[in-house]
Amino acid sequence: MSPLFEKRRGAVEKAHQKLLSKKNKELFSTNGIYCRYKRPVLTREHIPLHWRFDFNPETNPYFMERIGFNATFNAGAIKWEGKYLLVARVEGNDRKSFFAIAESLNGIDNFRFWDRPITLPQNNDWDTNVYDMRLTAHEDGWIYGIFCAERKDINAPEGDTSSATAAAGIARSKDLVTWERLPDLISHGGQQRNVVLYEKFIDGKYAFFTRPQDGFIDTGKGGGIGFGLSETIENAEVPEEKIIDPKTYHTVYEVKNGLGPHPIKTAKGWLHLAHGVRNTAAGLRYVLYVFLADPDDPSKITHKPAGHFISPLGDERVGDVSNVVFSNGWIADDDGTVFIYYASSDTRMHVAKTSIGQLLDYCLNTPEDRLYSHLSVETVNNLIDSNIKYI
Repeated sequence: MSPLFEKRRGAVEKAHQKLLSKKNKELFSTNGIYCRYKRPVLTREHIPLHWRFDFNPETNPYFMERIGFNATFNAGAIKWEGKYLLVARVEGNDRKSFFAIAESLNGIDNFRFWDRPITLPQNNDWDTNVYDMRLTAHEDGWIYGIFCAERKDINAPEGDTSSATAAAGIARSKDLVTWERLPDLISHGGQQRNVVLYEKFIDGKYAFFTRPQDGFIDTGKGGGIGFGLSETIENAEVPEEKIIDPKTYHTVYEVKNGLGPHPIKTAKGWLHLAHGVRNTAAGLRYVLYVFLADPDDPSKITHKPAGHFISPLGDERVGDVSNVVFSNGWIADDDGTVFIYYASSDTRMHVAKTSIGQLLDYCLNTPEDRLYSHLSVETVNNLIDSNIKYI
């Protein structure tokens, strides 16, 4: 064994353990709705060394990284056997994404990946790429992962090697280790990239929140968060989709929007976290927003605060796809604490902490978007007038 191998291995392992052991720090929240944490909870540097390095000194005398990874982001989340689990989208330097589980005892730091990534079975039509898994513990006893299955568009013109199609892939597990692959969701509303399975049966059927769109990138005449029912999950098909939250001109969701994680049940309704996209001179800007749905109908929106809930700030704005925050995972604890796991700029994972009480207060008492500037001024003046006697 060469001295260089030993020296480099020792230094790399020491730095890796230091990173995995770092404590996170809660930051003061000015808005009082949620608090961010100082450090990302998952980065490419968190990926296990035995996924990246050949530890055989004979075949890797320089202790080089043999398999490179670019990012860890857009993670589904679930509380499992007392631990906080993130099913992260791990992207290699080869641009291929796959799923891997990282766990933490407290949900805010010391996340460590399991020994191996998820082995996802393939259907006859292989996925070129998979990403952004939403997790649902369904009342049928399975944990479902709904994700985007990307494939090359076979109808693309000759020579076009970039056009793709998107479908909602479906897999399920009882232990999060062994996964069964089911056929992709059949939708008649177009391609699907952001699909969430509801946790309960509705009239004996499986219920899906969808996001129909005309193409892989552009929603076209489609778009908006949809809702539909399927007779079965083994061959899931949504014959009809109703749009429950349409994209709207001059809002934070005017270009695209889609549901994030599975909604959270509360006494006053279902809390939903979604992403909205608008265009800017610097490109698309992704933010998160929240809305509340009827306790007896998760597709009926009752309260929807104006504007974004979380937007990219500071270092979060920089990365592979800048000016983006995206979430497809949150965890509600029994004590009402809610951990929101969000990615920044398609590069790394963060956590924000809030509570059921704060989220309900936010939804029930924050003004809605009235869609016109002069009405926004009127809303501000109404608050000023109500505050005069208290200032």
